[in-house]
Amino acid sequence: MKKKLAVTRRAFLGAAAAAATLTIVPRHAVAQSGKTPPNEKLNIAGIGVGGQGGGDLQNLSGENIVALCDVDQGRAGGSFTRWPKASQYRDFRKMFDEIEKKIDAVLVGTPDHTHAVAAMAAIKRNKHVYCEKPLAHSVYEVRQLMKAAKEHNVVTQLGNQGHSSDSIRVFCEWIWDGAIGNVHTIHAGCSAINTGGRRRKRATGSADSVEVPKTLDWDLWLGPAQQRPYSPAYLPGSWRGWIPFGNGTVGDWTCHVVDPVFWALDLGAPKTIQAKVKDYDPKAQPDVFPMGEIITYEFPAKGKRGPVTMHWYSGTERIPRPKDLEPDRKPVETGAVVLGDKGTITYGSHGAGGVRIIPEAKMKDYKRPDPTIPRVPRGHHQTDWLQAIRKGTKAGSDFSYGGPLTELAMLGVIAIKMAGTKLEWDAEAMRFTNSEEANQHVNPPYRAGWTL
Repeated sequence: MKKKLAVTRRAFLGAAAAAATLTIVPRHAVAQSGKTPPNEKLNIAGIGVGGQGGGDLQNLSGENIVALCDVDQGRAGGSFTRWPKASQYRDFRKMFDEIEKKIDAVLVGTPDHTHAVAAMAAIKRNKHVYCEKPLAHSVYEVRQLMKAAKEHNVVTQLGNQGHSSDSIRVFCEWIWDGAIGNVHTIHAGCSAINTGGRRRKRATGSADSVEVPKTLDWDLWLGPAQQRPYSPAYLPGSWRGWIPFGNGTVGDWTCHVVDPVFWALDLGAPKTIQAKVKDYDPKAQPDVFPMGEIITYEFPAKGKRGPVTMHWYSGTERIPRPKDLEPDRKPVETGAVVLGDKGTITYGSHGAGGVRIIPEAKMKDYKRPDPTIPRVPRGHHQTDWLQAIRKGTKAGSDFSYGGPLTELAMLGVIAIKMAGTKLEWDAEAMRFTNSEEANQHVNPPYRAGWTL
């Protein structure tokens, strides 16, 4: 007989939220409750509306798009054309000063280093927030956003779209059903390489040698990051590989790839983190990420589960091929291999896509449990957020969940900077107990004029 694991409190709350019924009432009658009547459209403002932000905004186009803000008018041109009636801004602070009362909710789709300042500006004005992953650029920013969202009682959602999928719920249900017994080891990662090292020569020219594009406000793009000359090596998309602006592959993919095991196993915070890097000296290359790394997280026993070790692989360092994988199947390149004392599960990215027990013979023999976690209509992540706003409930990946998940990525970035050192993390105190140098990276300073 398989050992059944109790459904988590999170799953129970999710079921309760899904059971909530809609009541048609005027907006003014529920203004104080934080709810929005389901028969009224929300007024949405977008901050960072080119690239991923523009795509997110299209998924919210059933609402009223009332304002668009982007520091690069050229990159945001498609969104400006699509919603010509929306007010246009470069500085979100000016946007809030001028039309705050017209806005119900905000989408933040900027580069990582400005997620927190933009999201916090919205939260402090009691606006609901959808923020792209990772939630922030430091552990301190994560904690502050979580605290503010709770204090202002706003509905939040981290942009890890796979969290609303059916497949992540299937994975959780299998783990809780005891499909592979007690999980003890996870190999997770992504084969993408996000490093500014390849572009270093392009970034070291004279400050006067490269002209800032006329469509870009470079000072606003920098935001809280320390002042430096503009370089085409940083944008539009390559900022992810530069430590002052992005969080490398571990920051870009943890919120997708680790999400299923984080939920199913209620991982919480690790007690230790250690990174091994290849052909990389963080002292000599303080602004760029390595071509590849292996980061090991150790999680203490919690509830009914024992301790769990998770190894994260980026870029050139690949997830090991599991011994039970059939010879004719490709190994996991982006996703995870989850090892239990009774078997192995593999899955891909974005909500445990392609989840399966290996080998196929075990998958065929497994009697799948009945669904216990409510499904999101069409697996649509933005709809989950909008429904939560209208019902006055929590979204599936609200900041109380997406924050600690993001924190794993931020700790991984610190471990890369401290490569070779096994860091001991005190999550409650928000500090490393064995490295003051590492503690300097928990809350790095902002540029003058910027604050949370």
